Amino acid sequence: MASTRTQQPRSPSIRDVARVAGVSHQTVSRVLNNSDAIRAETRDKVLAAMEQLQYRPNRAARALVTSRTHTIGVLTARRAHYGPAVALQAIEDAAMLRGYSVTTANIAEATDTAVREGLGHLLDLDVEGIVVIAPQQRVFDLIEELGIRTPYVTMRSSVGEDPTALWVDQMEGARLATEHLLDLGHEYIRHIAGPQDWIEADARMQGFLRAMSDRDMPVVAPILGDWTADFGYQAGRELLRWRDCTAVFCSNDQMALGVMHAARSYGLDVPGDLSVVGYDDIPEAKHYWPPLTTVQVDFAELGRRCVDLLLPGEGDELLRPIDIVPQLVVRGSTSAPRKR
Repeated sequence: MASTRTQQPRSPSIRDVARVAGVSHQTVSRVLNNSDAIRAETRDKVLAAMEQLQYRPNRAARALVTSRTHTIGVLTARRAHYGPAVALQAIEDAAMLRGYSVTTANIAEATDTAVREGLGHLLDLDVEGIVVIAPQQRVFDLIEELGIRTPYVTMRSSVGEDPTALWVDQMEGARLATEHLLDLGHEYIRHIAGPQDWIEADARMQGFLRAMSDRDMPVVAPILGDWTADFGYQAGRELLRWRDCTAVFCSNDQMALGVMHAARSYGLDVPGDLSVVGYDDIPEAKHYWPPLTTVQVDFAELGRRCVDLLLPGEGDELLRPIDIVPQLVVRGSTSAPRKR
């Protein structure tokens, strides 16, 4: 018995859009290419027809005609961590609103070879701009040495003058966290930092040290961690064995969770016996018990501003957007120290 092949429905074409919108296919093409010669009402009719037909432009064909790929590349070395992951999602969403797609080069280690290969991969795809999310200063130095001509934006962790950089003032965030504990009356505060080679970790540690120094408070060398709750737990167990501090400021919320677990394992109350502050304000932080006092960074806004800097719209000034300033979120894990 002969089989009958089921015919697949044909995807709508640019001419189908033109027919529904009542315009020429050349007009639809101009709308797709963001031509200034199209009246607003005509553009709206074409966009409505595209939505009705669920038309999706063939990017490969458009690239051949316009010599543009409408693609942004992202070079990231730590996609799995909270901040980079949120920023990357925001970059993808903001790029999509402007008609761009995003391709990512995720490098396992921030070595010179890996950075060169990651950038090479993105440049081979003819991306129109690059966002660099990386933890080590060496990555940014290497990008400057390579002198790439494609526009790029970098995410940094302390305020500076680089016109290609969007800055998050991590030192200010750490200062806010430390001063909060000092204002509550804590004098013996320990800091669990992130990995030594991470820019964010160093900036947060420097903010802690500066706040303590400004108040002439005694400082014990910070503990260098690895961002994980397991490390926070082990470090907390060691710190609390001697009960020589009344507060701990952790460089991220996961390590803060580990410290709170360590306090409970010794039968200590948080915040009665120990105040704990984290950093990042991950979604789970408000559900810790007690809810975690932490420093909030708007990573989504950071991602959106990266796209704004790479792809300024009509009439936008070619200036770097305002830097991201962290905010302290006070919850139940901090209080004044008990009198001994």
